[in-house]
Amino acid sequence: MTTDASPTPAPQTDDIERLRDWLINEADTRGNAVVSVAPEDGVGGYCFTAGAWRKHGVPEAVVVGLPEQLATVLLDAYVDKAVMGVEFEPGVLYDGFFEGIPVAFEHVDPAYYPAFFGSAFVLYPDGDFPGMQIIVPTPEGSWPWDDDAPEGFARWQPVLNATGRPSFSLD
Repeated sequence: MTTDASPTPAPQTDDIERLRDWLINEADTRGNAVVSVAPEDGVGGYCFTAGAWRKHGVPEAVVVGLPEQLATVLLDAYVDKAVMGVEFEPGVLYDGFFEGIPVAFEHVDPAYYPAFFGSAFVLYPDGDFPGMQIIVPTPEGSWPWDDDAPEGFARWQPVLNATGRPSFSLD
């Protein structure tokens, strides 16, 4: 039997070690590494931290659907604020990240860890780290779950908790 698709080769040990070294170096010098993943299958691209838990005891965070540059700024600001003692909880809107646009947080269900924190497993092979999702509304203030949200926004920026819905109401 022939197949058109070749199996994906397993990562080489050297590649994994280089990735681990890079993640650790970024966390040690910047406070956290930010890993970026391109959009795919109607879900927005995403960026996540790796090393924040190891370096600071701060939950790793993921943001879906923002351009890489904005996501990196947001994730770095999150780590900085968390290191300073701000505790981010679902059900609370937080200002001070983007002018005039609040952000919300959700606990990420561990079932999403392999898909949305993949490289972090190089640092945490057992997946033993807490994860938070930072959710950003449109510039007009629509959240992914709002009736007036742009078409496809809920798919572009899915809620990664156990229910797939926000754990709070913004009404």
